[in-house]
Amino acid sequence: MEKIMTFTDRLFQNVQPIWEKNHNHPFVQELGKGTLDKDKFIHYMKQDYVYLIDYAKLFSIGVTKATNLETMQKFSQVLHDTLHFEMELHRQFAAEFGITNEELEATKPTPVNVAYTSYMLTAAHNGSLAEVVACLLPCAWDYWEIGKLLRKQYGDILASNPYRKWVETYDSETFGEGAKALIQLMDELAEGKPERELAVLEKHFQMTSKYEYLFWDMNYYKQDWPI
Repeated sequence: MEKIMTFTDRLFQNVQPIWEKNHNHPFVQELGKGTLDKDKFIHYMKQDYVYLIDYAKLFSIGVTKATNLETMQKFSQVLHDTLHFEMELHRQFAAEFGITNEELEATKPTPVNVAYTSYMLTAAHNGSLAEVVACLLPCAWDYWEIGKLLRKQYGDILASNPYRKWVETYDSETFGEGAKALIQLMDELAEGKPERELAVLEKHFQMTSKYEYLFWDMNYYKQDWPI
């Protein structure tokens, strides 16, 4: 029996040209090989930290947009885990590269970072719960895809990779389960919606996937404000 294509199957299929560029970006590939310049990774860790703060706000918006208690609980749990566990792990990992908590807290987002999070927060505030999830999903899903890809490509040299913990985190079953939960929720929220609304959701998904590419690029070239 032929499998019926879900909305996230459609998203996954149509986003491949963008995600392939993400996966082949020199930042991602050098990260997997363990050859990425340490200063570039430090730039990434700082920018990712301030990105996570705004990313967490999307889950709080999800709580207010939810129409049932179960969905509210799901978003509330992810918000709690992001603020109390993921960001603490981020701080611990950053410390291994000589980045202090004070440096993380003092980091100012770059133009790309501001543009990315502003896009998501604006769409989330003005849109539906489905739009919140469409904005959230590429980061979670594509990081999982990247983790699996780098494990597959460079698993035989992972033991000597200084960024091994990063790869293992995003290749992990725990992270994968979180991504799959968002994928399932996206399909549930998209069910029965007319094409005009599905097109808006896909626009958000594609746009934030493009911002993911710009985020890798920004960190690889250590871009910041020109003045």
